[in-house]
Amino acid sequence: MSNAPPRDEEPPRLHIRDPGVMRALAHQARLAILEHLMTSEAATATECASICGLSPSATSYHLRALAKVGLVEQAPSRGDGRERLWRTRIKGFQVDAEHAADPEARAAERELIDAFLIRDEARTRQWLARREQATPEWYRAATFNEMILLLTAAELEELTATIVEMTRSYGKARRRDPPPDARTVSMLLRVFPTD
Repeated sequence: MSNAPPRDEEPPRLHIRDPGVMRALAHQARLAILEHLMTSEAATATECASICGLSPSATSYHLRALAKVGLVEQAPSRGDGRERLWRTRIKGFQVDAEHAADPEARAAERELIDAFLIRDEARTRQWLARREQATPEWYRAATFNEMILLLTAAELEELTATIVEMTRSYGKARRRDPPPDARTVSMLLRVFPTD
């Protein structure tokens, strides 16, 4: 049995500013592993391997790299103690090297953001490749939408906070007893000036 926080408790959201942590996370397998552990109970390297598409030994290497920077930890065994379980106590993270960060932190932040962009682009292309097989309801519900807005920085912060708050109760790690037809959905929010 895992000692991970119950789903009704609010685990912390980590603000990542350390270049070493950013670099450790800037890998597709590590992003997949951490995302899985943030939305599920503790898991073995073999279970995580099925998520990231690597062998259990390669996955163990990535779990140890995540543990080295404090993003995951070993969890209590489920029973006989022969399997090694891993967990994370964070519910999510935000990458922010801060406005006045040094060049090393800025470079690490760019590496991690690039890893996110690669992952998100792959997810988008996977959906587009299979959307014709989706039910009509899911085909209609999936949306790609860009809106060009005219905002001040303060208005943009307020709008972003409102959107985040509106979606909070649907979070995969947080939602109790979802309807039987609920699926994991990726929702991207990118807001930045274009001029």
